[in-house]
Amino acid sequence: ARSDQALFGIVQGGEFEDLRELSAKELVKMDFPGYSIGGTSVGEPKDVMYKMIDDAIKWLPEDKPRYLMGVGNPIDLIEGALRGIDMFDCVLPTRVARHGALMTHHGRININNEKFNCYTCRHYTRAYLRHLHKCDEIFGKSLLSIHNVAFLLQLSEDIRTAIQEDRLLDFKEEFLNSYGRDVYERGF
Repeated sequence: ARSDQALFGIVQGGEFEDLRELSAKELVKMDFPGYSIGGTSVGEPKDVMYKMIDDAIKWLPEDKPRYLMGVGNPIDLIEGALRGIDMFDCVLPTRVARHGALMTHHGRININNEKFNCYTCRHYTRAYLRHLHKCDEIFGKSLLSIHNVAFLLQLSEDIRTAIQEDRLLDFKEEFLNSYGRDVYERGF
């Protein structure tokens, strides 16, 4: 086995608390370098997803990385961090970029909206991105993807800082106030 790679055990169990507990406990016995929580972002309501995370994470060691698989909605990163998640990954930033969506601190911006076609628009950059997207230029999709990934990386840094300053709950409230509570409810 390569010493520069870490194999993570993946906690499963669907919506069943007892199965998630069993899965987590058995994986911890195997002493993996880190643990993943899987099967939580497959279309269920947020409260169910968060419960599945809670049902699994309480059995995982705090001194090893805990990774939430397939979660990339900005508010879910904050909720995951509040629950003790250390790492995330997801196709969401690149998938929504292919369809013209930008992630921002003010919610989703759809670059297809007609207002981004206006010459006098104060956001020439958005107008240019809209043009590239409407022309189906791969460069535009790449730029949107880069933006969305950069947004989530910055959000992760902001979460980390809030944790270090012991103000993650305050950060969540600040984020929701600028991001929009309606976006939180319906998802990105």
